[in-house]
Amino acid sequence: MLKTLFPAPLLSLLLVPLWLVMTQSYTLANLTLAIILGLGMPIFSASLRPLHVRVRKPLRIIRLCFVVMIDAWHSNLMVIRILLQPRLARETEGVFVRIPLQMRDPNGLAALAVITTITPGNAWAELSMDRSALLLHVFDGRIDPELVIRTVKERYERPLMEIFE
Repeated sequence: MLKTLFPAPLLSLLLVPLWLVMTQSYTLANLTLAIILGLGMPIFSASLRPLHVRVRKPLRIIRLCFVVMIDAWHSNLMVIRILLQPRLARETEGVFVRIPLQMRDPNGLAALAVITTITPGNAWAELSMDRSALLLHVFDGRIDPELVIRTVKERYERPLMEIFE
């Protein structure tokens, strides 16, 4: 019964101050609306939330975060270099790379989507219906597609599988 009324208590707790800050109104009426939204939104959006997450190797998350941070930093530098050198910008044409996936966990796939999109120069374009392949747009088309596949699989997919599957 309590879980039905409060399916995501932390989300409810965070929605109230978030609403107040976003509206920049701290009146009693707005506080009441924030509480109603804070309690109601988790109930109405329960079907949109992912399944319960079972993290198998929590320390692996920290290591993966550092890998992503380093890769994003490196990618930033490469994109800046391409954009600041007109000759390179003219030579660079984005390409799509199809990456075969072993991971099937929806939470792991969501994390992979965030990781591949957060890295400048890349964009998650499509996930096949059976979740067996990812289509990734890579800004620097001069890069070897096999290197992109190997990087995604070794640096991101394998650790995510260790964490979620």
